[in-house]
Amino acid sequence: MPRSRHDSVTFTVVVTVLVVLGALLMLAVLAFSGAPGTVLLATALAALPVGPLVAAFVWLDRYEPEPRRLLVYGLLWGAFVATAAALVLSGVGGLFVPVTDAFGLAVVAPVTEEASKGLFLLLLLWWRRAELDGLLDGIVYAGMVGIGFAFTENILYLAAAYDGTDSMAPGGLAGVTGTFVIRCLVSPFAHPLFTAFTGIGVGIAVASRSGAVRVLAPVGGYAVAVLAHGLWNGSTVFGLGSFALVYVVLMLPALVGIGALAVWARGSERQMLTAALADAAQRGLVPGTDIGWVVDLRARREARRHAERSGGPQAVQAMTAYQQATIELGYLHHRLLRGTPPDDWQARGAEHVQRIAAVRPYVAFPGQVVPTR
Repeated sequence: MPRSRHDSVTFTVVVTVLVVLGALLMLAVLAFSGAPGTVLLATALAALPVGPLVAAFVWLDRYEPEPRRLLVYGLLWGAFVATAAALVLSGVGGLFVPVTDAFGLAVVAPVTEEASKGLFLLLLLWWRRAELDGLLDGIVYAGMVGIGFAFTENILYLAAAYDGTDSMAPGGLAGVTGTFVIRCLVSPFAHPLFTAFTGIGVGIAVASRSGAVRVLAPVGGYAVAVLAHGLWNGSTVFGLGSFALVYVVLMLPALVGIGALAVWARGSERQMLTAALADAAQRGLVPGTDIGWVVDLRARREARRHAERSGGPQAVQAMTAYQQATIELGYLHHRLLRGTPPDDWQARGAEHVQRIAAVRPYVAFPGQVVPTR
């Protein structure tokens, strides 16, 4: 079995086993978190921000959509593995080193939670490195893990707020409403934002030719994630005024900054893909006349609409497959030109070229007639 296939299988098995174990543990925890009706209410409320957050990260990921299976794994990892690991780590640590609630909230929780979330990114970096092309991929995968983590954590907080077991909530409808507003409406992006720093570090590591940067960038990203998380959690200890200050001074600027970085990274990908595919065209790997219909998102959509009008579902399928294969070849070729290709770049490149050659005869862009099979 080729190494890339072996690594992919290993990643899938390891992550699946850990997700199942984490899910069993977290389902047990949820079962003891309140009456079934309370947990169902908390789950429904916690689910409300998930859709918009996922949609935002998917929108960022439009140039080269990551495999949906890996994105789902990221969500499941955050929802079950990271939450279970954080509970176990903080619980075991507390047996050996007793800590105050404030210290646990501001220090222990950020360290353990960001480590448990960031581990998914490190597994991707280790076993599925070819799926990571840079900053944007790191942010997207980190965001998915953070969304999953926040979902499960919010269930626990909402259930505790309703039952009155949360010391910071009055209980009942008033308690769950206040917690919902703070966690699900005001700051639903908190966990995706924290983990995005680790994702940025991983993205930098993938794109770097320096061995030192490949090690230090993820570590630095994790350190920033822990610092931001610690400041955020610590602000709640000192009352609403401190919370509001950190929210305005830290959280919103960080959110805007990472959002701007992600949008910039997505915009720069068009220039990168154009240059990489132009070089690939000179080498005879792709037709140079097709590049504009692949790297421009608006032109890409228009090409698919033309395929649908002219050839129906089969033509759309062919166009989509062609564009995806060409984009993947562009990213791989860019990494080759930079000197940071994956170990199996030759096999991956040959596979992309074969896919392109197989489907190109059935593709026609606007102004052309879609060939029939």
